[in-house]
Amino acid sequence: MITENTFMGKRFVIYGLLGFCIEVLWTGLGSLFHGDIKLTGFTYIWMFPIYGLAVFLEPVHNRIRHLPFYLRGGIYTVFIFIVEFSTGMILRKVLGVCPWNYTTQPLSICGLITLSYAPAWFIAGLLFEKVYDTLIRIEQNLA
Repeated sequence: MITENTFMGKRFVIYGLLGFCIEVLWTGLGSLFHGDIKLTGFTYIWMFPIYGLAVFLEPVHNRIRHLPFYLRGGIYTVFIFIVEFSTGMILRKVLGVCPWNYTTQPLSICGLITLSYAPAWFIAGLLFEKVYDTLIRIEQNLA
């Protein structure tokens, strides 16, 4: 018997893997700006469960679906910053270090987030809606 928890667990894995892929592409393209023509991309294993936490944005998506895109994108941006800051703080307390460090970035807050990423998180949140809707359609066809 397939339950909602089964699908939720699968979506957690999909969001984690999707986040990995996007981050490797993002850092790979970003490395070009530092003269790395190999386009070296990277991520951290810790990011998998952090990206997987997107599964908890699903109820938010369902509640704000009726709002204009710019409000939804803004809400997602705030939530993503909260998760990034919180998980970074937890990793810093548990491990003594956070894998990412934005201290040299403009608009950095405690080195854990940089407000300059707001446009990227805005777009990511809106793309998440499309991924979520697609996953729900697939799950409904499988059920």
